[in-house]
Amino acid sequence: MQEKVGVIGGGPAGIVAAGFAGSRGKDVTLIEKNDQLGKKLFITGKGRCNITNASPIEDFFENIITNYTFLYSSFYSFTNKDIIALLESYGLKTKVERGNRVFPLSDKSSDVIKAFKKFLSDNDVNILLNKKIKDIYYKENKFTVAFQDDTREVFDKIVIATGGKSYPLTGSTGDGYTFAKKFGHSIETLKPSLVPIETNEEWIKEVQGLSLKNVTLTASIDEKKIHEEFGEMLFTHYGISGPIVLSMSNHINIYENKKIKLFIDLKPALSEEKLDKRILRDFEEFKNRQINNSLSKLLPQRLIPIVINLSSIDGEKPVNQFSKLERARLVDTIKNLPLTFKRFRPIEEAIVTSGGISIKEIDPSTMESKLLPGLFFAGEIIDVDGLTGGYNLQIAYSTGYLAGTNI
Repeated sequence: MQEKVGVIGGGPAGIVAAGFAGSRGKDVTLIEKNDQLGKKLFITGKGRCNITNASPIEDFFENIITNYTFLYSSFYSFTNKDIIALLESYGLKTKVERGNRVFPLSDKSSDVIKAFKKFLSDNDVNILLNKKIKDIYYKENKFTVAFQDDTREVFDKIVIATGGKSYPLTGSTGDGYTFAKKFGHSIETLKPSLVPIETNEEWIKEVQGLSLKNVTLTASIDEKKIHEEFGEMLFTHYGISGPIVLSMSNHINIYENKKIKLFIDLKPALSEEKLDKRILRDFEEFKNRQINNSLSKLLPQRLIPIVINLSSIDGEKPVNQFSKLERARLVDTIKNLPLTFKRFRPIEEAIVTSGGISIKEIDPSTMESKLLPGLFFAGEIIDVDGLTGGYNLQIAYSTGYLAGTNI
């Protein structure tokens, strides 16, 4: 008699777990509360789906922020090359872009879902959509899943791959944590990761929508630097967002209750001395203008009055009356534009959830619970998370693979 396997959650981890369990002759049912599979996959990579990263698999561990050692078996058992090969075998062509990010050649996340659906169909996975779970019971070595429509399904083994608490509209509402706790598992504190940051400054509203490229963002506590990121960022009505801000959030969310200060170096390629010389050259060109009309070659127009104000400089002062001390203050502000951390945006707006089921209670080589035989976990529900660039999706595939092949 075929062993019955239930996989809860139709995201990337659940899909991979279900497909590989089916490929090993199990009678697999994939349960999804939404009306379609992979709802979160549709919105990743701005709707293009950043499938994975093409870097060597050994480089992945540098990009996992929480509990990277737990993922050794997962990543080496099912690599980035393996997921690309699997999807390409179902007709999906891929391409590699900046930062080794892998995308579908068509730039359509829906094409990734189509390939996954073929994979599930090939392995005879039964898919239940629009099925919301009320409870899960374990009795006499069987798992009974009770649905909100008063129907039930009984399974020999089960995989919980319900995601975290990020993007609840995609179905990630934290149900899996409730089920895991019921079976005795402990949950590490849930925090937003890869999330925008709110700041206290009022002037932020004046520059909302302004994007900065090739800048450095530094976080410090008590004048001690705790992290630094280089790249692109964006001002919003509440604070800051963009790639380097999201990555920064992943590194500093352990310090949230401390007084974090942020600084933007608007010209990281220039030392203070070289920046000073650059300003002098610009001032020579604009020597008959006021200061607030002489920085347009150096700074975005909307930032100029803010930088001048923060430098305690009279913007209407003629350039030829500008003192060396005032220039030093201007250089310092450009190299250290200050922001005061207020809080992270809500976890519902985070790309991933940091925290989750304790790795101490899961076998890293199989994804099986150490507390209850037959119970497996995969994906974001586990206390592991990484940076942007396809690493979190690879966590989902690799852990899903181990759960599916070991169930």
